[in-house]
Amino acid sequence: MYLYLIGLVVLYYLYRWVKEMPSVPDKGSKYVYVTGCDSGFGNLLARHLDKKGFRVIAACFTDKGEDDLRKSCSSSLITTHLDVRSEDSVSKVAAMIKDKVGARGLWAVVNNAGVSVPTAPCDWLNVNDYKSMLDVNLTGVIAVTLSVLPLIKKAKGRVVNVASVFGRISATGGPYTVSKYGVEAFNDSLRMNMAPFGVKVLCIEPGFFKTNVTDAAILSKNVQTLWERLPQETKNDYGSEYVKKALALITDKVAKMSDADLMKVVSCMEHAIAAVRPRTRYSPGWDAKLFWLPLSYMPTCVIDYILLKEAIPLSKEMQ
Repeated sequence: MYLYLIGLVVLYYLYRWVKEMPSVPDKGSKYVYVTGCDSGFGNLLARHLDKKGFRVIAACFTDKGEDDLRKSCSSSLITTHLDVRSEDSVSKVAAMIKDKVGARGLWAVVNNAGVSVPTAPCDWLNVNDYKSMLDVNLTGVIAVTLSVLPLIKKAKGRVVNVASVFGRISATGGPYTVSKYGVEAFNDSLRMNMAPFGVKVLCIEPGFFKTNVTDAAILSKNVQTLWERLPQETKNDYGSEYVKKALALITDKVAKMSDADLMKVVSCMEHAIAAVRPRTRYSPGWDAKLFWLPLSYMPTCVIDYILLKEAIPLSKEMQ
């Protein structure tokens, strides 16, 4: 009986592998717009797609990001400044892309730009902390997508949204998981809306990888800054040892959990862009596949037990 089940699983994955192999033709005429190309996934994806022959439009937040890409890529790659929080900036880039792609339209947009701070327990934060991250991670995704959606419909192309395993499960406080849950909801609704137009909407849900999102220095500075501005009453609730343990957790566990092989994510992005039959969702990273996503399907009481068991203890019980 077990051999039959194993055989069926093997056949299923073999069938899926064969089904997903075909790639779209004529890559040299297909424009791909990637946000957040200064570093991390976006930077590596832009360079990778350029080598594969796509016409890449790489949007960076900094001049250095643009300069570095121009030096390392072919002359066909286009760099541009983009601040996803600015309606004017998003509109200017969309107008430039419209001029570039012409009647063929835009093959794909990859919404990769994102930030991970401020992140902390919810009662350490104020509403402006939420707004600052949502402006980038959620509103920015929506603004960029809508700005080029007519061009993507014209090409019957792709929208690729980078969410996170934390768009499936809230393992931390603050706006990060809120923003990623929002990306998941936007992705799902857009996928249904665009299906009649032949537009595919795909979602990337990475686990922990070594990027600025998981950078120990950035996360540690964030914790220290937020702790220092807290009222004494809140500090007393958590205890003086809490921040030390939080910093140790970032330095030890987050760093060790984060995978240095960014190509695991970039390969999923490339498949979403280039495959004739892409998957609806991609979950790169063994932690995503074996822990976070299975945990997200558990009953709430199980999720809470596991996450609270690993949580940093407080100095006193709050009644």
